[in-house]
Amino acid sequence: MITHVTERMIGVNIFDSATRLAAQCFLTAVPLLFVVASFAPEGVRDQLVSSVRTMFGLTGQANDQLSNVFDGSGEDDIRNTVGAVGAVIVLLSATAVSRAMQRLCKRAWRIPRGGTRIAIWRWFAWIGAWMVLLIFQGPVRDGFGLGLWLGIPLTLLLQTAAWWWSQHILLGGVIRWPPLLPGALLTAAAVTTLSLGARFYMPNALNRALATYGSTGSVFVILSWLIVLCVAVAIGITLGAALAQEPYLARRLGSPLPSRLRQESD
Repeated sequence: MITHVTERMIGVNIFDSATRLAAQCFLTAVPLLFVVASFAPEGVRDQLVSSVRTMFGLTGQANDQLSNVFDGSGEDDIRNTVGAVGAVIVLLSATAVSRAMQRLCKRAWRIPRGGTRIAIWRWFAWIGAWMVLLIFQGPVRDGFGLGLWLGIPLTLLLQTAAWWWSQHILLGGVIRWPPLLPGALLTAAAVTTLSLGARFYMPNALNRALATYGSTGSVFVILSWLIVLCVAVAIGITLGAALAQEPYLARRLGSPLPSRLRQESD
């Protein structure tokens, strides 16, 4: 099993895939976040700011900068500058994140390039679902006002459902639901743990970077955090796929056997 998992990790090229995914998140998903906030109703924008603040535990200068960016004062300017056509272009560009995540899932399950049908709507559905999840992340993380004792289990449950569904929709249903569960559980556990750590690390790191290097410093902090997060996601999905195809779990989950076992059985 250890050999199988190691081979799968090398085949996926964890750090290369995670770095590309993090770069796509920063270059395409972050601009989409600003466009959505500028076109969204005030209540949605306020909820988005609250969720980001809660997720990273922002305080001080970092919190002030977040409030200034989404205070709505430049909303009309952004709308006039971007326009409907620009917003559509940003949305189309954001699908690069969906495609990067799809490639990661296909590599984890060793699905050939032509193994799934291209369905563009899946890329948009995945982006839209994660935008909605981000907006409501704050109340869930806070346990709807009851504290972390409820927020942590709810976050873990929500993340598990999100990553379970993510693999299913991006793989086009080629892999049945049960085999995707180990990867969803591992990824959700890693993401939840990192999100809790972010509340202690990110405020100090962002405030220190802003004080020393200005806005440029915050770019490096956010990008570094995205790389760590994407490495955790890549490891969780890949490890889950490898474990789900081990004989013991494969028989119980109905997983497709890896090529090495298919050759042995033949």
